[in-house]
Formats: sequence, structure tokens, C-alpha cells
Amino acid sequence: MIDGGEAIRKLALNVARYTGLAPLAKPFIGGIGAILMLHRVTATPERPDSVNRHLNIAPGFLDAMIADMKAHGYAFVSMDEAVERIKAGGKGGEFATITADDAYRDNMTEALPVLEKHGAPITIYVAPGLINGTADLWWDVVEDIVKARDSLTLTRPNGPLTIDCSTPAKKLQANARLHAYLTSEVREEDLQAVLRDLARSNGIDADGPRLRTLMSWDEIRGMAAHPLVTIGAHTINHSNLKRLSETGARHEIGAVRGMLQAELGEKPSHFAYPYGYASAVGCREVGFARDAGYTSAVTTRHGVLRAEHAGFLHALPRISVNGRYQSLAHIRTMLSGVTTPLANAGKMVVTI
Repeated sequence: MIDGGEAIRKLALNVARYTGLAPLAKPFIGGIGAILMLHRVTATPERPDSVNRHLNIAPGFLDAMIADMKAHGYAFVSMDEAVERIKAGGKGGEFATITADDAYRDNMTEALPVLEKHGAPITIYVAPGLINGTADLWWDVVEDIVKARDSLTLTRPNGPLTIDCSTPAKKLQANARLHAYLTSEVREEDLQAVLRDLARSNGIDADGPRLRTLMSWDEIRGMAAHPLVTIGAHTINHSNLKRLSETGARHEIGAVRGMLQAELGEKPSHFAYPYGYASAVGCREVGFARDAGYTSAVTTRHGVLRAEHAGFLHALPRISVNGRYQSLAHIRTMLSGVTTPLANAGKMVVTI
């Protein structure tokens, strides 16, 4: 389903494209480079009609996008080199670095061969809790619950709430209602317990999605040894940091470095804020990431990189490469810089 926000974003992309604004504007507002954000990369998604299908792109599109960007002069670099290029004000030409959140197995099986073909590095941000099972891919668990039932009941302090899941349209509404419930009515620290109670009462295995789709530690270790791969941190439990106390947020951001070192033999230098939007990361969290000793930290705020980002290395924007915008024309338009102020109330230098 295409929501109103998505329709507006695509309208802006198409206007910029068909008016010729994007290529004309790029030399002036295109910035020095971009951090690209992926999640899943697979030609065979388990559920092509999933409510979370926007998280996926096809490996063929990844291949075409990298080739197109290289043809337009982009150099693909590691996150370490990207930071150095930002500090240098973009000297050396336009660059891009690829990132992927959550450590999906298809990053290894389907994305990596494409990256090897092009010699394109990638940083994969890992949340150990998702691998160990102290956190869940709750958005996928919610979809499994809704898919399995015609109705379900939430037990809440102010009384039970029955949710209708009897039709495809009702299931979409039910997914949205459960998302809102878990992310605004349930404490962040209680999310897993509440989710697992709900899954158990509806006959769903909450471990299923992460075991099916995420890499194991052995697979992550294999990826970490690959010359094109950097492993970054994504908190311990993929937590919404703004919903945690200072002590909790600092622990999620800082202690994950030691956990990843114990598993992989090296502390991560780069960090990605889970969710990464305004209600999940702000000035407080950026300060915590800086204090924890990371070289860089990325949000999900939309934007190209500019020389000014040398002063904001712990609040870097990214360009989301997802199933909603699986078009080379859309990617070119976003890289031109014209969508950066459109998505950020006129701001050209996007931080938080």
C-alpha cells in the first residue's frame, strides 16, 4: 500500500527528475558524497507482499545502482575512508559508502557477491541481542501474529483491547496499531517481554524471524574477515535510545563495543542509531556515541554529505536505498541533493 507520505516523496522525486532540476542543481547542492543505507538484499523475499517489504531491494538493483554511480564518477570507499574524506572536505572527488543495518543473512549470500564484483566496501551494523535472542525482530513478529489470527486481544493496564485482523485491510490496520502500542504504550525495557507474551498467546514463535533471516555469529565472523566488510555496532538490543534513561542508553551504546570485541576480536569504530529518526536519537544520544569512542555514527535522516559534516561525525545522514525507491532515476535525484532540504525543512546540512 502506498501511503500519502510516500506519494508526496515520489511526486517530489519525479518533479525534480522530469523538470531537469536534479542534474542542474547537483553541481551546487550535491555535496561531497553519500552514505547509502540498506537492510535486506534478496531476489526471493519470503513474503513479497509483506508490510515490511520496503526493507528489501533486489541484488540486481544493487548491481545496477553501483554501476550507475561509478559511471557518474562516484568512488566506493570504506567507512574509515569516508570519514577521512569528510574531514578533508571531499578532496579526491565524490564518494559513497554502503551500510547495512541488522546483519541480515542475505547481506552475505546475495549482496556480497555484487559488492565483490564492484570492489565496493560495506559496513554492517550488528546488534548482538538480535543474534543472541535477548532482542527480537519485533516488526516481523508482529506481522506473523497478525497474519495468523482473525482477531487478537491486548492486555493493557486500562483494560483489554480486541483488534480485528479478519481482512487484508484490517490486518494492515492491526499491524499499525500493534506498532504504535509497542513503541509508545510499552516501556522500551519491557518490549521483548510484552511481545513474547503476545506471540506465545497467539501460537507464534518469536525467535522464528531472527533465526530465519539474520546471520549467526559464525557467519558474522566470516563476514568480518572479508576485506570488503567492516562490522559496526547497532546498540546491544536494537533499542530506541530516546526511550531509555541516561544509564540505559549509555550502556546500550558503550557496552556493545566490548560484546562485539568478545565475539569478533576487535572493537567496532562505527555506530548506527537504531531507527535513527527524530523520536529515537537527538543531541543526548549523539553525545553518548561520541563519549563511547566511536569514530562515526549514522542516523536515518535523509541527506547527502557536505564538507560541514566534518564537525558532525556522530550525526551523519544517509540515503535509504529501499524497495519504495528501487529506481536509478530516484537514486540519481536523491544524490543530486535536491531532496535533502525537501525532507529536512530546508536544511542543507542534515545532522539531527
